Amino acid sequence: MSQASDMVRTEFKKGDDIRDAGLTTPEDIIRYDDIVYGEDPKWQSLDVYRPKSAEGKKLPVIVSVHGGGWVYGDKERYQFYCMNLAQRGFAVVNYTYRLAPEYKYPSSLEDTNSVFTWILAHGGEYGFDTAHIFGVGDSAGGHNLGLYAGICTNPQYAAGYGFKTPEGFAPTAIGLHCGAYRIEIGQEGNTDDLTQRLMADFLPEKGTEKELELIDVTKHITEKYPPTFFMTCPGDFLKNQAPLLAEQLAEKNVPFMYRMYGSGQKPLAHVFHCDIKSEDAKLCNDEVCDFFKRYL
Repeated sequence: MSQASDMVRTEFKKGDDIRDAGLTTPEDIIRYDDIVYGEDPKWQSLDVYRPKSAEGKKLPVIVSVHGGGWVYGDKERYQFYCMNLAQRGFAVVNYTYRLAPEYKYPSSLEDTNSVFTWILAHGGEYGFDTAHIFGVGDSAGGHNLGLYAGICTNPQYAAGYGFKTPEGFAPTAIGLHCGAYRIEIGQEGNTDDLTQRLMADFLPEKGTEKELELIDVTKHITEKYPPTFFMTCPGDFLKNQAPLLAEQLAEKNVPFMYRMYGSGQKPLAHVFHCDIKSEDAKLCNDEVCDFFKRYL
């Protein structure tokens, strides 16, 4: 493991521990934990959260793709954020996926596909409205979800992968928060130095030109790409990525909402929306869920 990945695992955990201190499962949420969706119970497990008030009802689904620089994170770190989304009237699927450097690209995408496939197969069991399946992802999770949406809607791009998405499936709409969309190595541009260094652990060939093109979300957007909500803030070290996404979505006539939260006086920080104790997170999470509800 590189020094960069080790640092991410150590420092991100410290921040997450502080963020979630004192939080517990809300009384109005029912949860189904540790469901294995693949072959490896350590890396391939998920939780389902639903509002208790919707017992017996089919609910639209939000799939959460956690962030963590491709090398850190799991469903436990996102449980409170995801249950907070469920309180807005959704069934939320929160999953752990295989991380680098133990597992290289495209392992995390394979797992994402397995989760969406699992949801379609278990709609009756968990009360999923499988006609309305949304996704949210932040940071590296936004990159993952952004690529997956491209695989679902761009057959030419999908042909380069060894897995098959469910026939005819694409997320109804997606929400990308503080995401990485175009990664550049060894040049001035829109990618921060840490992201560049993490590519050595994430990509099998450490970031060849071909690999960087494959993982460029903006290069695989077509007119069939899902409607997209995406956001950043002045304190987000990936804030320069958002305009790149906006340009391509606009060029392909994909419906989108682009939000910049905070201000120069209140810059907020990368993935601030996960801190459900904050009013800024409440606003962002309200707005992405309202965006999804337009497509019900």
